[in-house]
Amino acid sequence: MKVIVFGATGMVGQGVLRECLLDPDVTAVLAVGRGGTGVSDPKLTELAHRDFTDFTGVADRLTGYDACFYCLGVSSVGRPPGEYEHITYDYTLAAARALAEVNPGSTFVYVSGAGTDPHGRARWARVKGRTEDDVIALPLQGYAFRPGFIQPLHGVKSKVRWYRGLYAVARRLYPVLSRLLPGHTTTTEQLGRAMLAVAKRGAPVRRLGSVGINAL
Repeated sequence: MKVIVFGATGMVGQGVLRECLLDPDVTAVLAVGRGGTGVSDPKLTELAHRDFTDFTGVADRLTGYDACFYCLGVSSVGRPPGEYEHITYDYTLAAARALAEVNPGSTFVYVSGAGTDPHGRARWARVKGRTEDDVIALPLQGYAFRPGFIQPLHGVKSKVRWYRGLYAVARRLYPVLSRLLPGHTTTTEQLGRAMLAVAKRGAPVRRLGSVGINAL
């Protein structure tokens, strides 16, 4: 199986990339991003790309893959609404449409988030909900993962400094949190393994929260 990972330098993407490289069923991984991952592995190829609204110039580099794990995303906090929508919706759909054209029927997993609702009161929830709907409507095996709290494992780190402090504290509390809130917690390891499971075997539903992710 050959997979593409978008956003492999972010916290979620780092975890997903790690699981892809460890999986014996995965023969090749293409990491698409603006910067390098800093990871060296025989399976890994990196594609530096600047314009995430247009992939026509690199369509040949995206051809022949079985799955795409789209982990690129930003927080809406402190970000102008138009910029958040541009990154969340426009970037995601540009990538998904490009993959649907060159690899129709392949698996595309979009990392959304708990609380996503196309009709919700919060703007971020509506933007992500519309993104999910439009990805799933494409000629792909489209899925939306809606994790709640994600605990980074195996040296995976957030780019945001104060998040790193939060996760360091949460790491010690995670065994308790996962027991008290099993429907709202997962790990970068489980998230990556769940994406691979969906790519290999599919899933009964197209939108999965933490419970569904952890069950795969």
